[in-house]
Amino acid sequence: MKKFHFISAMLIIGSMILAACGGGAPSAEDCSSEEVFCVGLVTDVGKINDKSFNQSAWEGVLKSQEDGVADVVQFIETADAKDYAKNIAQFGDAGYDVIVTVGFGLGEATNAAAATYPNVRFIGVDQFNAETVAGVSGLNFPEDNAGFLVGALAAMMSETNKIGAVCGTDVVPPVWRFGEGYKAGAAYADAEMGTTTEVFVVYHSDVGFDKTFTDPEWGAQTAKSMMDQGADAIFGCGGLTGNGAITAAAQAGAYAIGVDTDQYLTLPEAAPRMLSSAMKLITPGVADLIAATKDGSIQDGNVFGDAGYAPFHDLDGEVPAEVKAKMEEINAGLLDGSITTDVPPVKP
Repeated sequence: MKKFHFISAMLIIGSMILAACGGGAPSAEDCSSEEVFCVGLVTDVGKINDKSFNQSAWEGVLKSQEDGVADVVQFIETADAKDYAKNIAQFGDAGYDVIVTVGFGLGEATNAAAATYPNVRFIGVDQFNAETVAGVSGLNFPEDNAGFLVGALAAMMSETNKIGAVCGTDVVPPVWRFGEGYKAGAAYADAEMGTTTEVFVVYHSDVGFDKTFTDPEWGAQTAKSMMDQGADAIFGCGGLTGNGAITAAAQAGAYAIGVDTDQYLTLPEAAPRMLSSAMKLITPGVADLIAATKDGSIQDGNVFGDAGYAPFHDLDGEVPAEVKAKMEEINAGLLDGSITTDVPPVKP
């Protein structure tokens, strides 16, 4: 695992030299050739090294290259939402075989580009289409399940019976499902354990889309406000904004809970107090769809990846055996359907 993350970090650094922030040029390789299999990734507003959502998707692209599937990989970071179409077009015009677009906000631009570039396979991470779009495979996850798991864990581990979640905008359905799943999980744990937990969930919906996931200072301030009210476990679900929250929590000695990937491995400043992470298995999901594109087995429409929770790592010794057993029980129940979050697909 450490070797893979080191290689990923080196490739990210190398790619950042080639791709300027806000829209770098695709590789000069001849991606229009059938012998060269090229994969490009376009981020939503945010950085490729956000240690969370964008980075997990990019590592899936890197894995496809490591596995011998992709010959050329490249990314473009989006600085402004108005550049979605332009950034996608850079890869489309260069003859890339696969374009991965990351985030709910890119959904409309992705579907439009699929009509413009019918020979390109589009993989839209966190993009659910009610109707099948030719050339588009939407990779989606049960975020409410992942949020439910860490919400239950936070409630069971809290000594103050107060926990918090600092999230990006609730306009994005996956973010909203994380936050609402977190509340539902805490309520479930309370019912099971006979406790009463107060849950603070704040969405950063008071700013523009270009700011909501890239505001670690706001995330930190919001987490501190929750801890001032007694919260001793903080879940961050919102890119760099969430990272600011859980880093502040860790520095204050509270439990930190990551999102999307196992952030114990990507956010060292919070690792000593990282209780777990609400995981969407984005990296293998992206890599699998790229491989399916190359072997011809991929299909249009929505694809659902897996979700879960990360290991307890350094804090394993602090988690009682009964809590570990309950977490395994809840996870099994969510997987077989005997436990449901009752969180709708989108905010009502």
